[in-house]
Amino acid sequence: MAYNLLKGKRGIIFGALDEKSMAWQIAIRCFEEGATFTLSNAPIALRMGKINELSALCGNAEVIGADATSLEDLENVFTQSIEILGGKIDFVLHSIGMSPNVRKNIPYADTNYENFLKTIDISALSFHKVMQSAMKLDALNEWASVVGLSYIAAQRTFPGYNDMADAKAMLESIARSFGLQYGFKKKVRVNTVSQSPTKTTAGSGVSGFDAFYHYAEKLSPLGNASAEECADYVVTLFSDLTRKVTMQNLFHDGGFSFTGVSTELVEQMMMNK
Repeated sequence: MAYNLLKGKRGIIFGALDEKSMAWQIAIRCFEEGATFTLSNAPIALRMGKINELSALCGNAEVIGADATSLEDLENVFTQSIEILGGKIDFVLHSIGMSPNVRKNIPYADTNYENFLKTIDISALSFHKVMQSAMKLDALNEWASVVGLSYIAAQRTFPGYNDMADAKAMLESIARSFGLQYGFKKKVRVNTVSQSPTKTTAGSGVSGFDAFYHYAEKLSPLGNASAEECADYVVTLFSDLTRKVTMQNLFHDGGFSFTGVSTELVEQMMMNK
């Protein structure tokens, strides 16, 4: 069901790859809620993914290739988006993350530091660069909303999540620090959403992901949140209903983050004792 929560709003969605990605589902919901937006991803992701299919599903949204670690590319995304959409931007989604160490199965204690720096640059500093570019160009309207997607590994240790955990911790810190600056300067809201383990293309590449997923499902009182449910939540953060929410890391995980143990898990452990 649509509520026209984003009617008349203009946005930029970074990171949609295929129908499994959260950015893909968020784009679909934003379109259903009345928004117009551009889509952006790295050139290699544009070649490998299905973003043109997503564009067609979203009113032929314009696709703009960009390396999210390049300030020049990001400034181009904002400049083009303002021109294409006919005005300044009301919301931005940052759904960007990649770890060469994870892809190459390099253990955290044996990390390749050149890879580590790439992880931080792509998965965290790009969030800062997106907002720095927007602020430099005065590209966002007052009360605009910027959301980055995170994971609870920023607070707790999950074997196999590797240096992405450090990147997510930095992402959340950037949301607080930049949120303060952007709030005073332009009333722009900046938040991160810490989502349940979700069966995305990127998430499934993390070692032990299936175990993470099933453990969280058994521990969470409401069960894991799906990508579609994440999209519903992010839409509310882009809307005018959350104007005074900023600098927060918002858990969208069925209660997992604040549950010590569940009866189901205790019973299962007793059976296996």
